[in-house]
Amino acid sequence: MSLPDHILTARWVIPVEPHNTVLEDHAVVIREGRILDLLPTSDAMARYQGVPTESFQDHALIPGLINAHTHAAMSLLRGIADDLPLMTWLGQHIWPLEQRFVGEMFVRDGTDLAIAEMIRGGVTTFNDMYFFPDITAQRVVRSGLRATLGMILVDFPTAWASGPDEYFEKGLALRDEYLHDPWVQFAFAPHAPYSVSDAPLKRVATLAAELDLPVHMHVHETLDEITQSIEKFGARPLQRLQQLDLLGPHFMAVHMTQLLEKEIELIAESGATIVHCPESNLKLASGFCPIAQLDAQGINIAIGTDGAASNNDLDMLGEMRTAALLAKGVAGDASAVPAASALRMATLGGAKALGRDADLGSLEVGKWADIAAIKLDDIETQPLFHPLSDLIYAAGRHQVSDVWVGGKRLLKDRELTTLDLQELKGRIAYWRQKLQTPATPDDRELAH
Repeated sequence: MSLPDHILTARWVIPVEPHNTVLEDHAVVIREGRILDLLPTSDAMARYQGVPTESFQDHALIPGLINAHTHAAMSLLRGIADDLPLMTWLGQHIWPLEQRFVGEMFVRDGTDLAIAEMIRGGVTTFNDMYFFPDITAQRVVRSGLRATLGMILVDFPTAWASGPDEYFEKGLALRDEYLHDPWVQFAFAPHAPYSVSDAPLKRVATLAAELDLPVHMHVHETLDEITQSIEKFGARPLQRLQQLDLLGPHFMAVHMTQLLEKEIELIAESGATIVHCPESNLKLASGFCPIAQLDAQGINIAIGTDGAASNNDLDMLGEMRTAALLAKGVAGDASAVPAASALRMATLGGAKALGRDADLGSLEVGKWADIAAIKLDDIETQPLFHPLSDLIYAAGRHQVSDVWVGGKRLLKDRELTTLDLQELKGRIAYWRQKLQTPATPDDRELAH
C-alpha cells in the first residue's frame, strides 16, 4: 500500500457523522484526494511515519460547507436594489439589469467573485442556478471548487437560450461534456412554478428520472406565488408539481416559506429536500420556513445563501447561525435546531440533496478530502467550552484559515491559491461603473 500524501492534525475534528461528535487531538490522513484514515494524532504519527504533516492546534477541521442554493454570477448585483419586496426587486431592478448585461463576461466575472467569497468562507461545493452554465463550469474547474450547475429552464427567451427546447438542448449537451467530472455535476433547474409551464416541467420529470439527476427549483417562496398559482392553475404550486410527477428524493425545493401541514406531510412522504435560505427570506420579507417542523418529520434539509443580490453575502457560517436562531424563534422552542443539526444541514444535508452524500458532506474514510479549517483561538470565540457551539453561534468567516477540495489547498492562511484577488478586484470595479450607467445600444455586445 502506498503512503498517504499528507496528514492534517488538529485540536478538534468535527466529522458531522457520527452526529454531534467532536474528536479532540485527531488527524485526517489524505491520499489521492480522499480521506484514508481518521484517528487520534498520536496513533497517526506512529502509523504513518515520514508523511508530510501539518498541525492546526488552534483549529477545528470540519467538512467543507455546501452552499445548496446560489446564483453565483449575481454577486455583481450585490447591494444594487436593497430593501424592496421580491417582485418589485425582480421586476423593476434585477430583471432589467440582467436583460441589459447578462452574457459570458458578466457570468465569468460574477462567478469568480462568488467563488472567491465562498472559498474564503469555507465553502467547497455550491449548487448554482443561472444562465451561461458553460461559463460557470469553466470558472469552477479553474478555481478547483466543486459545483452542481443548474440546467436553467424558463418559458421565455434570454441571452442564453431562445426557449424551452434550446434550454434543454444546451443544458444536456453541457452535462454530457462533464459527464465523468467529479468536480462539476449537473441538475435540472426550472426556475419556479410561475415561470415554467406544464409541458417543460413534465419533460424535466421524465428526464430527471431517466438520467438520475436532481431537480433544483424555487417553490412556495412567497404568499403572492401561492395566490397566483391558485388563480392560474387551480392548485397550490406544490400540489401542481406533485401532479406533474416532479416530487421525489431527487427534488430540491428552495425557500418553502408558505407551507400547510398536509404539504409538510407530502414533502416527507416524497423524500424531497428543503433548501433553506433564511437570510434571503428575511431580507425580502418572503416568510418563514418551519424548519423545526420539517426536521421533526425527518425531511432532509440543506442550507443555501441564495444570491448575493438578495442576501447580501455568501456567508454559510452566518447562514447556519441565522437558520438555528430563526428556527428557535419560529418554533418557540430554544432546543430546536441545535448547533450540530445546523452544521449537518450545511454539509451532509446539502450533499444528500445533490445525491453526493457517498462522497461529500462528512469527514469519513473514503470520502473526498473537502475540508475547512476554522481558527477558534480568536478573542471572538473565547473562552471556548464547546467547539461545535462556538462554531455556529460565535465564529465568523474571517476565522476560516484554510480550505481543501479533493485534498488540494484552495485557501492557505486566508490567501487564495487559485485566484488572483487584485486582478479580480479590477474586473469587479469595471462592473460597478458599468451597472450604474444609463442603457446604451452596445450593452449586449459589452456583456459578451
